[in-house]
Amino acid sequence: MPEQQILVLDPTGSDPDTEHQALRERGPATLVDILGVRAWSVSDPALLKQLLTSKDVSKNGRAHWPAFAETVPTWPLALWVAVENMFTAYGANHSRLRRMVAPALSARRTAALQTSIETLVTGLLDGLDALPAGDSIDLREHLAYPLPIAVIGQLMGVPTDQRAEFRTMVDNVFTTHLTAKGQAANAAALYRLLDALIATRRTTPGEDMTSLLIATRDEEGDGSTLSDAELRDTLLLMISAGYETTVNVIDQALATLLSDPRQLAHVRDGRCTWQDVVEETLRHEPAVKHLPLRYALTDIPLPDGQTIQSGDAVLASYAAANRHPRLHQDADQFDATRISKEHLAFGHGVHFCLGAPLARLEVATALRLFFERFPDAQLATRREDLQRLPSLISNGHTSVPVLLRPTTTD
Repeated sequence: MPEQQILVLDPTGSDPDTEHQALRERGPATLVDILGVRAWSVSDPALLKQLLTSKDVSKNGRAHWPAFAETVPTWPLALWVAVENMFTAYGANHSRLRRMVAPALSARRTAALQTSIETLVTGLLDGLDALPAGDSIDLREHLAYPLPIAVIGQLMGVPTDQRAEFRTMVDNVFTTHLTAKGQAANAAALYRLLDALIATRRTTPGEDMTSLLIATRDEEGDGSTLSDAELRDTLLLMISAGYETTVNVIDQALATLLSDPRQLAHVRDGRCTWQDVVEETLRHEPAVKHLPLRYALTDIPLPDGQTIQSGDAVLASYAAANRHPRLHQDADQFDATRISKEHLAFGHGVHFCLGAPLARLEVATALRLFFERFPDAQLATRREDLQRLPSLISNGHTSVPVLLRPTTTD
């Protein structure tokens, strides 16, 4: 097969649908430039699932990416590959770190949060209810953001007065238009917040995940269970993944239902459930478009005759894979009644997102209670005029302006 020109991914994420179509047209995997780093973007769902479950593919860049040392100092996405937690762990090390976090996100504990989540959503809707009729309100800012931040803040024991700072720093981690210097400064500020959180919970421990991880670390003392770096980076992973991605799913689901009354009618008429809407949103507009990075431990032949060589970086292009025509018919169409719910929005294999049940619960609850309270709500602008977040990773909008009670004239 003749060598293709490398496709440079747009760091501003301005037109993802066109870019993802271009990726699919280039075959199961194609070489791309992601902010100056060469990687294999995998958009074929079958190949992607194969690689995500293969022992010949690692997430540990320090051990398995020859370009790691020379790339990290100058790459804007360095934090995504340099953290020391289960996100970048491989093999037994990944299993060890995952076991420490899994109990906090078990199905039983998640189900027990239902009442708390409903209370939080109701409080947010009460605030919206007090606004004057006819005023436009940004639902990303006033519903999609505060709910996941409150939930993960309670779960992780983040003091209320620190949550706004965490939000700002985590938002910057997901943007891909900042310089390497800007991202390094943001990472330094984020680690200062994490150190302050650890200090607070060491002094005043509670019934939260941060206190539990600190106790686990301090009881061992020698770092054999959890090193200082792993403690900080595990907290970073839990807080960032626990809210940013859920914000985007709420954002995208609201934008879709408010711009397509037919989909909302499916739920109201009993043709599908809120859970169906959540799954179709995850398929059609996953919270994360591309997830850096994985690394080949050996040469991996591709179906089209190309080869991912040992040491090459691999980029999981979830959004492009979710709309692949071999995975779904009419894949570009949002259909909450779609029979097959298959998607890769939460990953696949041993790195499947532990927080998936919690995210699903939060989104479904927010949608159900919002449309019960505001059944006639409408977007205050056209769907196509909503501005995308400046990111090739995070898949949301800068704002979702909505008229809660549209005024009508005779």
